Amino acid sequence: MNMTVIVALVVLALLVIYGASIYNRLVALKNRYQNAFAQIEVQLKRRYDLIPNLVETAKAYMAHERDTLTAVTEARNAALAGLKSAAARPGEPGAMAELAGAEGALGAALGRLNVVMEAYPDLKASDNMRQLSETLTSTENRVAFARQAFNDAVMQYNTYKQSFPPVLLAGPLGHREDAALLEFDDSAEIQAAPRISF
Repeated sequence: MNMTVIVALVVLALLVIYGASIYNRLVALKNRYQNAFAQIEVQLKRRYDLIPNLVETAKAYMAHERDTLTAVTEARNAALAGLKSAAARPGEPGAMAELAGAEGALGAALGRLNVVMEAYPDLKASDNMRQLSETLTSTENRVAFARQAFNDAVMQYNTYKQSFPPVLLAGPLGHREDAALLEFDDSAEIQAAPRISF
């Protein structure tokens, strides 16, 4: 065999191995953000399961606030549908936007429920309502942590995919689209510095 043929075969073999390592890294990073989304899904389902209990407990005290309770239930159902859609396509921009919008509507409905509940001291004093509220708050914190882990994993995937030389191979290897972050309407509020007044 000619020496140039051997060198060409070695170079070709090294390029194939390097291309395979890029592909494997892209797959690993994609699997990481999909797993991170699965953690969000678990926490959001837990949250959605708590909301009907919260509504049922509030119904006993808030008989004439049916519109508010109905709005919370409808927003919860829309958010659950958005979650199912996003779970089928984690990281896809349209699915993430749909889930974020549904979560924003649910957050607004729960906010209105909290305002209405302030007018019912017996409801606020109820042990069942207090326990549900604490569990919901704990779940909200878990959702925030899971969302941060997902967004970190998406950022790692997108950064690697967009860097050189993976950017040359990502498209042909089936990784054409960037994954989308999951940003809820409260993102600006969370990032804003807290205001303190005396």
